[in-house]
Amino acid sequence: MITLGSNLLSVSILFFAASLAVYFFLTMGKFPITLNIFLFGIGMVHFLVAGQDDVFWTMTLFYFYSLDGIYRILKPRSWIVLTVGLLLSLLSLTLHDQLTVKGILVLLVLYILAARISMIVTQREEMRQLYDQLRGEYRSVKRLNLAAERDARLEERTKIARDIHDSVGHRLTALIMKLEMLSIQRKTEDYTELKRMATESLEETRQAVRALNIEENEGIATVVHLIRKLEAESHIMVQFTVKQGVLSASLSNDKSVALYRVIQEALTNAMRHAQTREVRVTLGKSATGAIAFEIENSLHKATSFKEGFGISMMRKRVGELGGSLEVIQTNNKFVVSGMIPSEG
Repeated sequence: MITLGSNLLSVSILFFAASLAVYFFLTMGKFPITLNIFLFGIGMVHFLVAGQDDVFWTMTLFYFYSLDGIYRILKPRSWIVLTVGLLLSLLSLTLHDQLTVKGILVLLVLYILAARISMIVTQREEMRQLYDQLRGEYRSVKRLNLAAERDARLEERTKIARDIHDSVGHRLTALIMKLEMLSIQRKTEDYTELKRMATESLEETRQAVRALNIEENEGIATVVHLIRKLEAESHIMVQFTVKQGVLSASLSNDKSVALYRVIQEALTNAMRHAQTREVRVTLGKSATGAIAFEIENSLHKATSFKEGFGISMMRKRVGELGGSLEVIQTNNKFVVSGMIPSEG
């Protein structure tokens, strides 16, 4: 408009600066209808002041504002922007004595097309919101399912512990008392060894009962369970590979949590930067008996990699436990690997 259709170049540049400022505030997402109509007003005033000979540039600008408003303002309010754009375009043609049947038909076709685009954009946004709601419900159901499984498992363990305590524990206690009575009645030490064996059995039974009453919080099995929960909540597909000897490896609670956090951070990075829903996680044992891990995801487009806060904290956390962590990026994949020493 400035270079081809303006009669007052300096005035057009001022109006251009004002429009650019309003458009900047429009991108912030606040008061979209008011700012969009204000843009229409600036364009109309510029048309009247600059006295353009060709109304085509003003109509093109109004149509651009209408299309841009469709993507910022969903139905039914988007009809306000379309109506203002169409009316100002017709007014511009009238002021230039160019209002013809052909011009009216062209404008009607263009704005009907814009209205159709508005409907499609609105439907797509509604589908996106519905999808987000369904995904939220799916995650809630998965969390409830996992919680129900955990509760059922704990309830079963509690029942087993109670049965052991009520049957085996009471019987062993009664046996110890019988042996004590026999030892007193017969005044002999022949029952000492039997009493010791019964007492040790009772103590082992009590330890087993206490172990069953406490929820597991250590070991690779717990890490696997947490990854399964993360997969359900994040709506991603994890190809999980556990090599021989890993499940039996002993890990303290701190090391189990560290391993889980490393995998969690790697999965989060994959979802955020790689635009992928498929990640490969492999757990194995190194030659020294340490737990080796590798999280790999594909890259659709290689970009420059800069180590962020999350990876730095992962490396520091693993290093404090005597382990190591490496990050490698190639043209088509991103790999986080390392090791954490096992207990013993």
